[in-house]
Amino acid sequence: MTPLFSLPLRLVAFSLWFAAEVVKSSYAVLRDVLTTGRRSRPRVVDMPLESELDGHVTLIASLITLTPGTLTLGVTRGGNGARHLAVHSMYHPDAASALADLRDMEKRMLHAFTWKGRS
Repeated sequence: MTPLFSLPLRLVAFSLWFAAEVVKSSYAVLRDVLTTGRRSRPRVVDMPLESELDGHVTLIASLITLTPGTLTLGVTRGGNGARHLAVHSMYHPDAASALADLRDMEKRMLHAFTWKGRS
């Protein structure tokens, strides 16, 4: 199947995956609110982006903010001119796992929203 014809399938697959992620994160936030004690481990991580187009940067920033427990704080430029996102994360045990999940989301988003379906 050519990449252009697979675009609708990739978009549907990403939408289903993202909906499941929203449900999982909503459950984590709800559980933390309704139970005693705190499960949250708030942190801010600096996420280097693979996204090059303004639309892709805007989309990944929006997707992160739409996911309960995460919030995009801003876009910065690194020393090499590459864009980075500052992301507030509430429920990752450490910065490495937060970055791994955020990079996975960006990779899936780029695969779904590009003509060639690059990974």
